[in-house]
Amino acid sequence: MKIALITENSQAAKNGIIHDALTAVAEPLGHQVFNYGMYTPEDKASLTYVMNGLLAGILLNSKAADFVVTGCGTGMGSMLACNTMPGVFCGLVIDPTDAFLFGQINDGNAISMPYAKGFGWAAELNLQDCYRKLFEGERGLGYPKERAEIMAKNRGILKSLKAVTCHDMLTVLNSVDQDLLKAAVAGERFAEYFFANAQDEGIRDYMRGVVGGA
Repeated sequence: MKIALITENSQAAKNGIIHDALTAVAEPLGHQVFNYGMYTPEDKASLTYVMNGLLAGILLNSKAADFVVTGCGTGMGSMLACNTMPGVFCGLVIDPTDAFLFGQINDGNAISMPYAKGFGWAAELNLQDCYRKLFEGERGLGYPKERAEIMAKNRGILKSLKAVTCHDMLTVLNSVDQDLLKAAVAGERFAEYFFANAQDEGIRDYMRGVVGGA
């Protein structure tokens, strides 16, 4: 699985801590981690939580990533921004129980975490425990087990509902403020990671025009 890490500007100083915790858990499980930044508060490309959502939508809909790990001070803003995007199902994860239940019940493709609120002593251990509960083993099995069937049915209904209420990603890209879009993909490694992994030809071609004209 290709996991994309996205960090917004207020928490950019913690990118290294988050990345180390994520790779320590995900890579031994056979997953790849792509760090899209921000890497430091001094980065030229500055991501807001709104841009986090837009970037997550691009990566997931193009299949450049299979899963997105993002967040902000409380995790709320990035979660809301991600969930505005077609095909993105983002949960707020604060502790390992949240991670386990989100993976088993909702089986979404993105999480948002609080990197300021409650981020204190041994925070990196909580991150590792969350990622472990999320990425080890099979997701979507349901909890409790006797409700697995109805949970799977509801996930399908939710996906169908979102497909009706959201435009497709290419329409979003054509319609969104282009300055906002350019800022969301201005990270120093975006082009390197995205074009090597994106599978949707239409989104890839559109983004080539955006990045080339940035």
